[in-house]
Amino acid sequence: MESFVEVYIVEVNVVKGQKQQYVTIKGTKDGLTLHLDDSCSFKELISDLEIKLSLNQKRNDDVPFVPVKVKIGNRYLTQNQDEQIRSIIRNKKHLVVDEIDSNVITKQEAEEMKKKNEIVSVAKVIRSGQVIKVEGDLMLIGDVNPGATVIAGGNIFILGSLRGIAHAGFYGRRDAIIAASVMKPTQLRIGDIMNRSPDSVQTEANIMECAYVDENEMIVVDRLQQLTHLRPNLTRLEGGI
Repeated sequence: MESFVEVYIVEVNVVKGQKQQYVTIKGTKDGLTLHLDDSCSFKELISDLEIKLSLNQKRNDDVPFVPVKVKIGNRYLTQNQDEQIRSIIRNKKHLVVDEIDSNVITKQEAEEMKKKNEIVSVAKVIRSGQVIKVEGDLMLIGDVNPGATVIAGGNIFILGSLRGIAHAGFYGRRDAIIAASVMKPTQLRIGDIMNRSPDSVQTEANIMECAYVDENEMIVVDRLQQLTHLRPNLTRLEGGI
């Protein structure tokens, strides 16, 4: 017996007399996905959505609820338009809105994304009692003295001595790293994982070290050269080197 989703898709994707379809429905193991055209007017889109989903009204009442994911491509939706789409879907039998996915982000979201991906450079010594916190990566040219703290939403790079506290991946990023010319911290934190006074592997002068979370969810301190293989995405140069 064909599933409700399979029958539904066959019916709603065959609409006689319509020259162009602005709504395409596809079934997945998790429910339905609605692909909405992002080049037509919103009025045309809503009209086609109503037509397609209205075909569902004749289905039996004993079928389960079907989660619906809506993909709107490069269309920007106002709050009112978003609610119109959700309302149309909710008013049809057996359909519930799971999410509405758009390729478009707001200016505020773009600014937040920029903050979390930019490298903030600071040239100073962070003394006891002082705290430096940035949204993205931190590049510190100077020392972090005992009692001082540096925090970053991304990675931390210290061209100097780390003898205080460093917390990378502040918002939960376990793939963040901490690198320092001299790695003698009182505490290291990456994401939600903490390590107090980790053992350093530094045996030669002027050899930078790095800290990262390994496959055992432990913070490991190793030579900086290991990052080439462990975190290849740190290289942002187009085409690599």
